[in-house]
Amino acid sequence: MNKKLVFSFIGKLCFIEALLLILPMIVAVIYRENWLNLQAFLITIIILIFVSFLSYQLKPKKNGYTLKEGLAITSLSWFALSFFGALPFVFSGQIPSLVDACFEMASGFTTTGSSILENVEELSQSMLFWRSFSHLIGGMGILVFAFAFAPQQGEGSVNIMKAEVPGPQFGKLVAKNKNTARINYRIYLVMTLIFIILLWLSGLNLFDAMIHAFGAAGTGGFSNKALSVAHFNNPAVEYILSIAMLLFGVNFNLYYFLLNKQIKTIFKNEELRLYLGFVLVSLVLIMINISTNYNQVEPLFRDSLFTVTTIVSTTGYATADFDQWPLFSKLIIMLLMFTGSMAGSTAGGIKISRILVYLKTIKREIKLAIQPRRVFPLTIDRNPISEAFIKQTFIYLGTYVLIFITGLLLLSLDRGDFLTDFSAVSATLNNIGPGLAGVGPRMNFSDFNDFSKIVMTILMIIGRLEIFPVLILINTSIWKKR
Repeated sequence: MNKKLVFSFIGKLCFIEALLLILPMIVAVIYRENWLNLQAFLITIIILIFVSFLSYQLKPKKNGYTLKEGLAITSLSWFALSFFGALPFVFSGQIPSLVDACFEMASGFTTTGSSILENVEELSQSMLFWRSFSHLIGGMGILVFAFAFAPQQGEGSVNIMKAEVPGPQFGKLVAKNKNTARINYRIYLVMTLIFIILLWLSGLNLFDAMIHAFGAAGTGGFSNKALSVAHFNNPAVEYILSIAMLLFGVNFNLYYFLLNKQIKTIFKNEELRLYLGFVLVSLVLIMINISTNYNQVEPLFRDSLFTVTTIVSTTGYATADFDQWPLFSKLIIMLLMFTGSMAGSTAGGIKISRILVYLKTIKREIKLAIQPRRVFPLTIDRNPISEAFIKQTFIYLGTYVLIFITGLLLLSLDRGDFLTDFSAVSATLNNIGPGLAGVGPRMNFSDFNDFSKIVMTILMIIGRLEIFPVLILINTSIWKKR
């Protein structure tokens, strides 16, 4: 392991985070907030610049990244950014507990949207902005941002992008990784800007429009209102956000194909068809199941659509309190929490691409049971899938289940309420935000003790980085010199 290279890169990211913290400082100036808020951001910026300066002195002899260094950089970066990003809340006294502040910012950067805040509206505008802006940063990935716009970081950068981009495979659009990152980030930012404008035109003020567009783009779900999107009671806002959450759950590579008029490639994409199929079937089933609670079709459709899109995209905004819905609908919601959206999107969950591999593998095993001498190759979009990739996909599922059970056991030491603990682990590991029962859409995570909050903070980062980059940190053998 090239330790100097690892910590040198993390130092560069700390400098980028210091620059990003200037934006909430500007918000504090615009809203004429007290000096304590400005001071909190300023002290954090100084600390980040100091850490960056120290890392600059390391000067690694080799600048090429191997896969293990890519994994280590990715996991350590997300822990570091969450920690330093939490400091303004602590220094300002708005979230005095460092554990709570780290939970909140890890939830922001990982685009989880779970919160320990009992009344979010007590936060200052600058803190609300920084909290939601973390969704925009973390949605596409801070490391992807670094490679897209920062100077060249050395050979092997693909090993870092592989570790951060959601999904079982990292798909290059063009020959250079840097250009692929730039293309995806430009599409991401343009889409975000479009939805900011649409929300503003629908009646939200510019600040509220930015906050909720950031949450939809990063599929994070932080709102600056205690009642989330329900606060506005605005059907236009709910439809715009439903469309936004659905679109940001799509693989960004498909938008590149759309811009290049490769329409056939999009329609042939099996993962997209399965994703939209899940949404449509879930929407119809939930509408039928909860129809007795509504007197009109339009509110029934709107609440069902919003809830399905916010859960399948792992965003976590809320209009209706789905914790009060019938058990059948809640089970569908729970299933959507696990599936998530498409690989290469900003969403969490297991990912539709892996679900597709599982389904195709089951189908093949059934065929083999009937015709054991036949060969049934697996393909996705008419491209063959290697046996190694299938094995990797099932290893991921097995590891995922093991981590889920471990998280559930650790949380059970605190509360003892199975449904609350189960949905809390589901919400944090799948980067969703709200769960059911004690962590439902009208509740929060403040009742958990510090140990449980630390466990869930780790689960959020494990879920965002899809397990293995974090697990590599506990493997002592990889820290030996190359």
